[in-house]
Amino acid sequence: MTTSLPLLLLLLSLLLLVSPSSQSSDLTSPTRPVSRAHAELTTYGFPIGLLPAHVRAYSINATSGDFYVDLHGPCRLTLPPDNYLAAYSEKITGKIVRGRIAGLEGIRVRAFFRWWSINGIKSSGENLVFEVGGISAKYPSNNFNEAPACDGRKRASS
Repeated sequence: MTTSLPLLLLLLSLLLLVSPSSQSSDLTSPTRPVSRAHAELTTYGFPIGLLPAHVRAYSINATSGDFYVDLHGPCRLTLPPDNYLAAYSEKITGKIVRGRIAGLEGIRVRAFFRWWSINGIKSSGENLVFEVGGISAKYPSNNFNEAPACDGRKRASS
């Protein structure tokens, strides 16, 4: 019995080390902004993963919602969950209000052997609705909880 007590204590301490409640919130928080532009997205109800991790600058008109995001150059990356190749221009523009981005310019996605411009995004509960011309596609917003790195760059962390 005396040899089983230390073994039991060891097993209990290992369980505490690997339990989710004992992990740091910094490690488990998927929506932690990596820049002020990413933080701004969250105030309008969008996840940070709509923008690449590397943002040089951004500006937003609080009255009209007109915005621009300046990246460190053009960016290509793979978007979840269907692994679509996306191309971000160096400058992204549009108009943002709570739950809606309209007039979006600067983001294209490759599907069905051609490039399509994403011209709007809606936040609808637990989903994001991407608008491409007159067509829309719905994806779970939690697929975009992390800001992706551009191909050839490391993921940014704060």
